[in-house]
Amino acid sequence: MSDRSSKQTCRIAIIGSGPAGIAMARELLLQGFQNVAVLEKNAAAGGTWHQHSYPGLACDVWAHSYSYSFAPNPNWSANFVERDEIEAYLQRCSREFGVEPLTRFNTEVNAAHYLGDGRWELTLNDTEKEVFDIVINAGGNQHTPQMPDIPGIDSFEGPSWHSTDWNHNVDLRGKRVALIGSAAAAVQIVPELVPIVEHLTVIQRRPNWIMERGKKPYSKFQQRLFALFPPSLKLVRKIQGFFMGLVYQAATMGHKRMQDFENMALKYLDNKVKDPALREALVPKTHYGCQRGLVSDGYYDALQASNCELITDAAAEITATGVKTTSGRQIDADVIIYCTGYKVMDFDRFEVIGQRNRNLTDTMEQAPVAFKGMAVPGFPNYFYVIGPNGLLLSASYFVTIEICVKAMAQLLADKADQNIDTLAVKPELHEQFSDWVAANISNFSWGHSSCNSYYRSASGHAPFLYPGSIKHYKEMKAACGLHEYILE
Repeated sequence: MSDRSSKQTCRIAIIGSGPAGIAMARELLLQGFQNVAVLEKNAAAGGTWHQHSYPGLACDVWAHSYSYSFAPNPNWSANFVERDEIEAYLQRCSREFGVEPLTRFNTEVNAAHYLGDGRWELTLNDTEKEVFDIVINAGGNQHTPQMPDIPGIDSFEGPSWHSTDWNHNVDLRGKRVALIGSAAAAVQIVPELVPIVEHLTVIQRRPNWIMERGKKPYSKFQQRLFALFPPSLKLVRKIQGFFMGLVYQAATMGHKRMQDFENMALKYLDNKVKDPALREALVPKTHYGCQRGLVSDGYYDALQASNCELITDAAAEITATGVKTTSGRQIDADVIIYCTGYKVMDFDRFEVIGQRNRNLTDTMEQAPVAFKGMAVPGFPNYFYVIGPNGLLLSASYFVTIEICVKAMAQLLADKADQNIDTLAVKPELHEQFSDWVAANISNFSWGHSSCNSYYRSASGHAPFLYPGSIKHYKEMKAACGLHEYILE
């Protein structure tokens, strides 16, 4: 026990100023903590919505649901909005919550080493060292690009990049472009490129379940109604939350809702694509939820443009002039764009060394599990806002965040009130939670052995999503407490 455990003196580092980091800092301030630092490697807040900037980037969740419940935005321009609006909203929230003054921009965390007695030494910007009593990892899950393992990837002589790091210095007008991938980023980028490029070749490894987005702008009257009559906006969120909740059933193996969702997606495909061969190539071979369900208003139309071609042969080799497919076809291109997803649980983003020189990356490669998505044995006072198996599939990301930060802040407030220096999750409870996760993931398409997607790791784990309902998730988080930790 020491005097550095109080709310006034406890030094807390929050890594990341995206939606989770902003909400975490706000909740700690509300709890009375006074020594909070938000460490953000970029020059502005917003997380993925600041870092990413590819054409067509938008949220595939309704705007009023993709926002904090305690900071509604009546001025969203449409029911689905694009990157610039979301980034501006998050930066405004950071200012209004009092988080911006706590944020150190252009400050990258390179390493975290446990010193003992609950203290962590962080290496910042390669050379700076600073000690904190609590470290909270609020890094997002769509941050680090996942480049494909294709031979010759460095041999291409033209410009190439991942969608995460869009090269705005290259003018794509009149270019031949090869786009590798057909998931979330691709369905947004393809409709933007078709009108300007000479030719676009989309190389699809596997098709995805896609439903119509149905983007509709809000009128000035609707925006005024939301602003002057907040219950109307709450009703919109409640209705949207109900429909998002159906995704839980749609991803449950054997549930009739799964067939309903698949039928809706197939009906949309049938209505949009008339060519039988193209339509067949776009029918997913896995159940709904194995891969992320997508929404789009323009992807199918773009694929049918005269200057666009969909290829279902996988990329086998990158050559100096383009891409060679598994069938031996050579696709010449001026530019190659990789839409191949993210390392969603990239525990090696920076080095974390815990007790007895234990490396978090090695630990997670063996068993990517965190107790209640929050803590790992051997790493005292190091927490995730949303760690392994901590993300709800059936609710807005912001709903998950709010549940998590309340549980985390209350746990740390109880720690401070009892003048406790160190919280180390009990190994036996971590093991029980790990066993529960393992026993339940096969109930869902994304965790079933028949599914091979980015939700699953090389070790066979499915560490991304929470294998339970939102009701169960709330109950699990509400039960968090000091009794689950070794107290020192």
